[in-house]
Amino acid sequence: MISVEELYALYRKCTGITTDSRNIKEGMMFFALKGEKFDGNDFAEDALKAGARYAVVDRFLLEGTAYRGRKCIVVENSLAMLQQMAAYHRKQFDIPVVGITGTNGKTTTKELVAAVLSKKYNLVATQANYNNHIGVPLTLFRIDERTDMAVVEMGASAPGEIAELTKIVQPTCGLITTVGKAHLQGFGSFEGVKKTKGELYDILRQRGGVVFYNADNPHLCEMVSHRPGLCVRKYGVREQDVKVLPATPDSPFLKLELTHDDKPVTITTHLVGDYNADNVMAALAVGTYFEVPFKKMVAAIEAYTPSNSRSQLVKTAHNTLVIDAYNANPSSMRAALDNFAATEFPGKVLMLGDMLELGPDSADEHMAILRHAVSVSGEIYLVGNEFTAAAAALGAGYARILPFPTIEDLKAYVTEHPLEERTILIKGSNGKHMERVVDAL
Repeated sequence: MISVEELYALYRKCTGITTDSRNIKEGMMFFALKGEKFDGNDFAEDALKAGARYAVVDRFLLEGTAYRGRKCIVVENSLAMLQQMAAYHRKQFDIPVVGITGTNGKTTTKELVAAVLSKKYNLVATQANYNNHIGVPLTLFRIDERTDMAVVEMGASAPGEIAELTKIVQPTCGLITTVGKAHLQGFGSFEGVKKTKGELYDILRQRGGVVFYNADNPHLCEMVSHRPGLCVRKYGVREQDVKVLPATPDSPFLKLELTHDDKPVTITTHLVGDYNADNVMAALAVGTYFEVPFKKMVAAIEAYTPSNSRSQLVKTAHNTLVIDAYNANPSSMRAALDNFAATEFPGKVLMLGDMLELGPDSADEHMAILRHAVSVSGEIYLVGNEFTAAAAALGAGYARILPFPTIEDLKAYVTEHPLEERTILIKGSNGKHMERVVDAL
């Protein structure tokens, strides 16, 4: 069986790595991975025919398969080999690596940190939200001799996953954005969330790395206090006496007022929601540590425009949409509702999709959010079985609440019953696909 070092030597002769046989470019190394509905081994020969130099497989019947000088390499487990090779690749580069995880805001924080650091350094950063056991290795393989730094986002839905990812990433510094109730079906409890996310702190303490933490967040302060010897850098809106300026219909984006060199500075972002202030402060903290000039940091933050249905403000011909629909859990849902309630937007409407993977707490959490939602808006559209059950239990007399089984049902309804001159918050777990209603609004 081939060793990690031997396979890595072959990789160095390739033009890159991919796990998708549809994205083969001449000379690449293809890793055949298994998913719930596919087996990459079935596409190994196709990858070779498409130009891959090697196909790494873990199904022995393919041993010896070759196509015009290109061949399959059999390993015991192709995913494990991909991860081991990524860790080996990471060790070849003595560069700072920022690891980012958290319940909410990790992708936005990663994007802001990357924008800030890119003003001074040649940077590799996680693309989109490719933050899992496959995406993290692929991110690391983008590091090369030209790379000054890397920013790697790490997600988790079960105990031990952050520990596994940090062993691959080997971060030199990092941060946890928040800890909250999410993926409880996998973590088991909020304490399980804190333990798993805290694995990033653990490895940074072992490695003598730096932890950036939000001193306004009591859970993070507690987690830091339980790990003596951590090298820390604090940030925070209250910690640094930063003012979050009120959003208005004419000026709906997040604005921060802070002091730099004894002078007031206003940062105007393209983000919707004052909860993003923490993400901005995290980016400033990391950038300051790595000596990015302050004016360049501000320019980077002000230029950043969110995508992928995260904290976006979209004005259609008929309505104003606040789209925060990439993911949802009780803490992020409550933050979005609180921010929406605090705005002066006219004609507020809520479109909320189920929060997934909450386990036995799901019914109670959905009811709590719905009770909060009726205090924010008198017009609420719900998608999914959990919110539908909560609406039935809540009963009449609170608001105009319309539940729908699927996003397609909601889209069909608002197509037949158009909304006009409303401000609509759209939020739900990614599996509910709430963004699909946008073109009907």
